[in-house]
Amino acid sequence: MQKLILQLRLPLVLILIASGFGGHNDPMLGFSSKQAVQQRALETNFDALLNKDNLRTWMEQMTAAPQHVGSPQARANAEFMVQLFQSWGYEAQTEVYQVLFPTPITRELELLSPTPYKAKLQEPDIPEDASSSIRDNRLPPYNAYSADGEVTGELVYVNQGIPGDYEDLARMGIIVEGKIVIARYGGSWRGIKPKLAAEHGAIGCILYSDPKDDGFFQGQTYPEGSFRMDQGVQLGSVADMPLFPGDPLTPFIGATDDAERLELEDAPTLMRIPVLPISWSDAQPFLAALEGPVAPARWRGGLPLTYRVGPGPARVRLKLAFDWSLAPAYNVIAKLEGLEYPDEWVIRGNHRDAWVFGAQDPISGMVALMEEARAIGELAQAGHRPKRTIVYAGWDAEEPGLLGSTEWAEDHADELREKAVIYINSDSNGRGFLGAGGSHTLERLVNEVAASVEDPQTGVTVGERMRARRRVQGNSEVDKRMDLRISPLGSGSDYTPFLQHLGIATLNIGFGGENRGGSYHSAFDSFDYYVRFGDPGFEYGVALAQVAGRLTLRMANAEVMPIRLQNFAENVQGYVEEVIGLAADMRQETVRHNRMVETNSFALAADPTKLYVAPEMKDPVPYLNFAPIRNSIARVAESARVFDETIATQLEALSDAQRRNLNQQLIQLERTMTREEGLPGRPWFRHHIYAPGYYTGYGVKTLPGVREAIEQREWEEVEIQVKLLAEILNEVAMAIDQAADFMKPE
Repeated sequence: MQKLILQLRLPLVLILIASGFGGHNDPMLGFSSKQAVQQRALETNFDALLNKDNLRTWMEQMTAAPQHVGSPQARANAEFMVQLFQSWGYEAQTEVYQVLFPTPITRELELLSPTPYKAKLQEPDIPEDASSSIRDNRLPPYNAYSADGEVTGELVYVNQGIPGDYEDLARMGIIVEGKIVIARYGGSWRGIKPKLAAEHGAIGCILYSDPKDDGFFQGQTYPEGSFRMDQGVQLGSVADMPLFPGDPLTPFIGATDDAERLELEDAPTLMRIPVLPISWSDAQPFLAALEGPVAPARWRGGLPLTYRVGPGPARVRLKLAFDWSLAPAYNVIAKLEGLEYPDEWVIRGNHRDAWVFGAQDPISGMVALMEEARAIGELAQAGHRPKRTIVYAGWDAEEPGLLGSTEWAEDHADELREKAVIYINSDSNGRGFLGAGGSHTLERLVNEVAASVEDPQTGVTVGERMRARRRVQGNSEVDKRMDLRISPLGSGSDYTPFLQHLGIATLNIGFGGENRGGSYHSAFDSFDYYVRFGDPGFEYGVALAQVAGRLTLRMANAEVMPIRLQNFAENVQGYVEEVIGLAADMRQETVRHNRMVETNSFALAADPTKLYVAPEMKDPVPYLNFAPIRNSIARVAESARVFDETIATQLEALSDAQRRNLNQQLIQLERTMTREEGLPGRPWFRHHIYAPGYYTGYGVKTLPGVREAIEQREWEEVEIQVKLLAEILNEVAMAIDQAADFMKPE
């Protein structure tokens, strides 16, 4: 170790010459020209320390046994990580929360008529995957937070079980009240499917993976290929996370030992009907037993049968019972204190827990984070300690509903609002293309970093490869705009409590696109599967460490927060025009709809012998005044332009005091986009630019207060939300103006 430290102290200047970074005019967001040279040298040293063999070794160890919440392997992995972080120079510990984690006691599903069939409800052992035969401490296929219960009823096929599917069912004259529905995965997050089924009166819900979406229709199935086999099942949570994520019994507060908890019957995110996932092998007899209308073309999957909707004559019995105990969630928290700004935190996280073994989801991302942290620790021990404190987190209990990260964020909310600079998240990782989403103030930073990391397969930068892919996909914007857009964030991973509850600027990153397959949330998400089909050489694990490491180091060392506000303003301007266009489209659609109702000219159902049932008339879309948000976003755009032009010319001349004041203002900027009272009906979600949709789950709704009020045809609420959003955007503009004032010559 001492020899390595001595070696690392010397080559920074030498590397500058060898790598071509000797020029002092190379721009780097947030850095003066002199500091940019040193930062690039630091990043080159960082790259040299990364070792892909570590990723493979750690993954094999951490996926050796099932590691769901509360399992022995979950605790062992947490303790293993704490020891590693401590050996790398971090202050590391576990922070434990007691969370509700139901596990199955009874799972029964059978087709009673016309032809009896009892579902297997189990994934098989296969000789090609050594993990598949491990049964100790292994959860069977189930949906966490399903209701207990035994229900019997006629079966109805509802396609993906999303809102549009129920509109189609209504036109067919089919209702699901008192029925059991079967829905295929896809189209939305899984929890939306039973939520909507229950709202329409269904008494039970069955979910399955159709081979058209996730099986032989896509390619060869496991173990010969990467796609989901006939008996593969996707496990997962069905908690109503669009209300709030985290422990269902402790909203807004950390699930500590002494926390005040809701009673089960009072917990609003628990599902109210029984829900069970099955394989397409188990689903086929149920679907084959259905009669009634032939399903619309877009509803049809890949099974060798005629997809019909029902109801009946298939009659089904579903029985589920759960152990509703609390389980310990072990968050690993490791800190490397900053030299100059110890109370400014750059937080970097990835979750650790899995439904079964979890090689790809999440350990592929976790081991990349660990190698990144090891290299940064080595640099710190060699004398290159970051200016700001870096906090690494290995979250537990993400899979049931972002429990570990949410409870930690709620428990430390006041401190995080004061100190958190950014949260950088990753999750699963694999071969392919860099994907990035997050706060659009950070869009330019992502593009700069993507231009500095080489893609291990093609030899071009990961940014160039991203641009080429979008060009092939027909995105004409890539050749007209300097920066590639990053995606706005909805939900589905551990960034949610930081961005949408606390208002902390956030990024979510990962590689993928060439590792498609059907291991997701199954027992076959194993080490054997990953080293064949995920990232066999762990080169993209190293690429993730390079991208995330640069983002982390630049945020930790920047003289001024590396943000560009014109990117934010331009994206939000686009969202404003989208919601205005949404209202206009709804106005036209309502006119067409009502004319069709009046003339009774609806098309025939898929069964040509049966007419569609005409829906009710829709209330007309009134005039909606969007001028307040158009004016406020124009003000933000002008403030952003002035700020970006000022920082470009004044950065080198700023005093230490100016930088400190400016950074504090910029750190708090994202908080300005939140409101304590939250979104309508969803007070936990406080961000008014980004939120998951009430009926999309993971899918994002930008400008959610205004957009969802329009979608739900709540016209008075639209007016309220337009005024509120305009107020928020005006405050953002004022905060930007105040930040620019800190740069005036002293």
